[in-house]
Amino acid sequence: MVIPVEDAADPRLSDYVRLRDVDLRKSVESERGLFVAEGEKVIRRAIGAGHPVRSVLTTAKWLDALAGVVGEATVYVVSDRVMEGITGFQVHRGALAAMERTPLPSVGELLTDAGSRILVLEDLVDHGNVGAIFRCAAALGVGAIVLSPRCADPLYRRAVKVSMGAVFAIPYARMADWHGGLAEIRAAGFRLLALTPDQSAVPLDKAPLSGRVALMLGSEGDGLSSHWLHEADEPVCIPMSAQAMDLGVDSLNVVAAAAIACHGLLRGS
Repeated sequence: MVIPVEDAADPRLSDYVRLRDVDLRKSVESERGLFVAEGEKVIRRAIGAGHPVRSVLTTAKWLDALAGVVGEATVYVVSDRVMEGITGFQVHRGALAAMERTPLPSVGELLTDAGSRILVLEDLVDHGNVGAIFRCAAALGVGAIVLSPRCADPLYRRAVKVSMGAVFAIPYARMADWHGGLAEIRAAGFRLLALTPDQSAVPLDKAPLSGRVALMLGSEGDGLSSHWLHEADEPVCIPMSAQAMDLGVDSLNVVAAAAIACHGLLRGS
């Protein structure tokens, strides 16, 4: 059903209001059980992952491209000016869709069918970084991702966008207990490897990777907490070149580290 809308303040468009206001969006999306997908490809992947469409917001020029994607969902059609007034930015991928969230599995349920390689993210709060790590995981054979309680939401619009829909391809769950949550992962047969910039740790390419392996990644600034480092079975590092050390570059950002480490996990998988 296609409905033209001329006013950015129309209450029917309230699912899309102020998409750049992180605090507001957390509140709105939590209360309504929704998230926003941007672009035809991402919307298609969200639907394929089983998320029902609440509505679609687009401009007239994108209607034909969306016709075979959103089925009988309500489609609100606005001008470019109204679109920018609603969202606060230019929507270059043509469309936004408000999607229903589906229940997450428990960590225990997730680990049953997670395969032999998973990531465990501790307190990554940047949505773009979380989305990029999901994309790395999808490209490099990671079976699942476990989030600490304070990790950013993978279904926040920016995370979904940066991941190019990979958040719908990699199953994930959120821990209920940060302090004791790693014990459940170990009990499921995973060896816990803590990625650290400390060059005295075992190089990842020399670490034992047989069996089930969970690679732990810490927050963008501080890395893994001392508690999680202590709880790990072994700290591992990505070896830095002598030139890098001479230049004072002793670490990588978390996305670059995740990409290299996920590739390293392919060994022995």
